Amino acid sequence: QVQLVESGGGSVQPGGSLSLSCAASGTIFRVIGMGWYRQVPGKERELVANVNAGGGINYADSVKGRFTISRDNAKNTVYLQMNSLKPEDTAVYYCNAYVYYTTHEWNNFWGQGTQVTVSP
Repeated sequence: QVQLVESGGGSVQPGGSLSLSCAASGTIFRVIGMGWYRQVPGKERELVANVNAGGGINYADSVKGRFTISRDNAKNTVYLQMNSLKPEDTAVYYCNAYVYYTTHEWNNFWGQGTQVTVSP
């Protein structure tokens, strides 16, 4: 199977920065898309940013200009640099990846989630 292991997160004051990383491991033939979602209690999980195998990137409008997603294909790792953080960025952040685990079988995998808290 495939595991996504997240690291980073924590607490920071408004205007501060945090970085997240997520490494995919296990039975991997090829990683396609990787990205980050976030969720607050009582709300649906929402896309923060994702990057496809070709390097195409999408950002949520709320994080454009503040967050940067990047990917190391050799390490099957995705990163999220978060700058100018706001209290409304407070959420549990989840790593997501679409992975081929054989030449023709794929699935969508999630990390365990990491808490990001932005408060004075």
